[in-house]
Amino acid sequence: MSRIAQAFDSRQWGVIASASAKVAIVSIVLPLAGCGAGGFSLEKAEVDRSILTSSTSASAKPADTDRDSDQTTIGNAVSSADIEQLGGQAVPWANAGTGSRGSITELAELKDSGQTCRRFKASRESFDGVAMFEGELCLASAGGWRMQGFKAL
Repeated sequence: MSRIAQAFDSRQWGVIASASAKVAIVSIVLPLAGCGAGGFSLEKAEVDRSILTSSTSASAKPADTDRDSDQTTIGNAVSSADIEQLGGQAVPWANAGTGSRGSITELAELKDSGQTCRRFKASRESFDGVAMFEGELCLASAGGWRMQGFKAL
């Protein structure tokens, strides 16, 4: 037998096993004794009001920002539509920035006092539901289109 094996014969293994069992018992009993001695109590626990997790400003209204962006997208679709070629068909629109989409119907071009305007109705499907709008887009003197009215129905 080697010297290492001789050092740990069967009598000494019993001593080692007994010592490790005592260590295991002490490591379990000691924490339990701390709890039983009045260490932690839910009745004594209080809310820490010094912790602030987050806050938002009341002025931020993402739904209004999305609606404005969709209004611009609808205006671009109305201004670029070829009314004669459409023949009364709906014009689909989609805004990748907001995820909204819909269609433009009842698109008509009117000329009143030398000003060209387009009236329309539009649907808007978004995360907050479906809505219908009525609007009017007029050709400005600089050559660009300007939204004169856009309201929910």
